[in-house]
Amino acid sequence: MAPSKQHPWIPLLIFLGAAFTFSVTMIGTTMPTPLYPIYQDRFGFSDLMITIIFAAYAFGVIAALVMTGRWSDQIGRRPMLFAGLACSIISDLVFWQANGLGMILTGRVLSGLSAGIFTGTATVAVLELAPPHWRDKATFFATAANMGGLGLGPMLAGALSEYLPWPLHLTFLVHSGMALLAVCCIWAAPETVSKPARPKLTIQRLSVPPEVRGVFIPAAIAGFAGFAMCGFFTSIAPAMMGKVLGYDNRLLIGVVAGSIFIASTLGQFLQGALPLRLRLPLGCVSLMLGVIPIALGIYSQSLALFITGAMIAGMGQGISFRAGMGAIASASPATEKAAVTSAFFVMAYIAISVPVIGLGVMATVTSLTTTGVSFAAVMGSLAALALVLLIRRERAEAR
Repeated sequence: MAPSKQHPWIPLLIFLGAAFTFSVTMIGTTMPTPLYPIYQDRFGFSDLMITIIFAAYAFGVIAALVMTGRWSDQIGRRPMLFAGLACSIISDLVFWQANGLGMILTGRVLSGLSAGIFTGTATVAVLELAPPHWRDKATFFATAANMGGLGLGPMLAGALSEYLPWPLHLTFLVHSGMALLAVCCIWAAPETVSKPARPKLTIQRLSVPPEVRGVFIPAAIAGFAGFAMCGFFTSIAPAMMGKVLGYDNRLLIGVVAGSIFIASTLGQFLQGALPLRLRLPLGCVSLMLGVIPIALGIYSQSLALFITGAMIAGMGQGISFRAGMGAIASASPATEKAAVTSAFFVMAYIAISVPVIGLGVMATVTSLTTTGVSFAAVMGSLAALALVLLIRRERAEAR
């Protein structure tokens, strides 16, 4: 009997299922954002505590990136994706039963572990599972699943918590159902790597060789500013929306928080149309321009300016992040690419977490308005510094 041929749609469905799984996991990491005001009311958390809760997620991401960054090459993509989904589902269950600070922090760390596992493994898996005629679109699908998922998380949670009952329970039950569907998608996907007979589970080394530092430093500074802005919008922006701008609709809070990630996805898509040498500088300029309406929106209590700034800064973050990653990868020796890329990602998640804790501390001693305007000014200054370093480096190379 002749073997049955695989239906031509099956590889495409598997590829789309992997992208869906990536997106679902990232959706789960930002779903708590519009719920923070509810937690504040129920448990009496300060703005500082909310930033610490948010930062716990980033520390989980960093731990997973460093600990498991190379494991999927040794034990396979599917086991690592199942592990990431397990962390995501357990995080949902912990949040569902959360009765205080300890469980909320635990849920955030588990959510961070799921994101850290997926950031590297799922990106590669989506690229490897792409059918031949979809390979040129696979990178965008992976990017859209990642950043788009981060943007959709607050929007979905905001809609569920604003218009349906049980806001602190239904949100996570819905996501658990999505994650179980994602488990089915990975179950149906083939393994894409050949596992060694004796897997070696080593910690991912971080390194920035001297010959890469001229590219790495400005890219890292711009990346730091961009990711810090993402941290701002997913941690303290809900308090800013309610206490400064005067809006408490959780769907609106979710839309504003998610808008920076949607804009980042668009920026990463559009940067390919820009001249190569202008991509990172233009990303820095967009970040610098974006913080102006953000600061003005906070100062004048204008939601329109606040959202406009988020979109402009988000596009700058996407352009500078994608261009910075490309420049770093091109400048890195083949034997050091993984170590340098991991160092860049660790820097990015430090940027998401540490500055927002500083925001929380500042908010306890001064007003949220002063805190937000000051933060925007500092991030704009960092983007300007990165731009100056890029211009100086280009002039030095031209001599």
